[in-house]
Amino acid sequence: MQKTIKKIGVLTSGGDSPGMNAAIRSVVRTCAYHHIECIGIYRGYEGMIEGDFKEMGPRSVNNIVNKGGTVLKSARSLEFRTPEGRQKAHKNLVDAGIDALVVIGGDGTFTGGLVFNSEFGFPIMGIPGTIDNDIYGTSHTLGYDTALNTVVEVIDKIRDTASSHNRLFFVEVMGRDAGHIALNAGIGAGAEEILIPEEDLGLDRLLESLKKSKASGKSSSIVVIAEGDKIGKNVFELKDYVEANLPEYDVRVSVLGHMQRGGSPSCFDRVLASRLGVKAVESLLEGKSNFMVGLQNDKVNLTPLEQAIKGKSEIDRELLRVSDIMST
Repeated sequence: MQKTIKKIGVLTSGGDSPGMNAAIRSVVRTCAYHHIECIGIYRGYEGMIEGDFKEMGPRSVNNIVNKGGTVLKSARSLEFRTPEGRQKAHKNLVDAGIDALVVIGGDGTFTGGLVFNSEFGFPIMGIPGTIDNDIYGTSHTLGYDTALNTVVEVIDKIRDTASSHNRLFFVEVMGRDAGHIALNAGIGAGAEEILIPEEDLGLDRLLESLKKSKASGKSSSIVVIAEGDKIGKNVFELKDYVEANLPEYDVRVSVLGHMQRGGSPSCFDRVLASRLGVKAVESLLEGKSNFMVGLQNDKVNLTPLEQAIKGKSEIDRELLRVSDIMST
């Protein structure tokens, strides 16, 4: 017989992303709307093991919809990877009367939730929060849209300097396994070349493209590189290679790093977080478990957690073609 859910726990885990606070707010207020309690779990699974819980009500999430990061903090937990650690976490949840969990994060977060459910039968619902947009089952993860806007704004500023000094800039953006940020921000910022893990451009083609740009009269160039691109060992070696083969270029490197994670979430991410939070709580109340809530064709749908973890988010091939045309 299905247990009635009276208290839901919510946590954020893994890398932070803009929109996580808006999702926490949505979970808390949806719980209040349905007259059930909500417990905030600080520092992800580590806080679950340590019993770092706090009751949250509608007023406790005032004025956080516009804030980046996560008010519940985030931490990676080695202890949660052990059966003993998960046993401690389960005991704390039971002692606190928590009946189900909403976990906000990426595939590592979802994997932890799936293992926890398999061992204890504890209801889990996932909300995808990662700027890389590399989760299967949703067109947008929380923070992705904000990160894109941040990257485009920074590249616009870099281009001012590139144009003033006739320079070539390599701009490295996040995306260890997926090139969504690089591809979309590169098109949006008018980059001459975009290097992503999914497409091996090759050094020869890159040099050829840069030569063409120079010959066509371009006085400066921007190349956007996802950190996981395989064209060189790293962006600085790539810079040295280009300088050695194209001495006419004055090359600079800008690694955007963690500035892409921070900042106030965009309107899109705030609305998405609100929609996903409502769906996550109401799906648990309907007796569903082991799903991720995501956006598909502008509708909020459920994807089994296992599929979300194992599936691969595909790069948009049409955007690759658009990128090639725009770099002419």
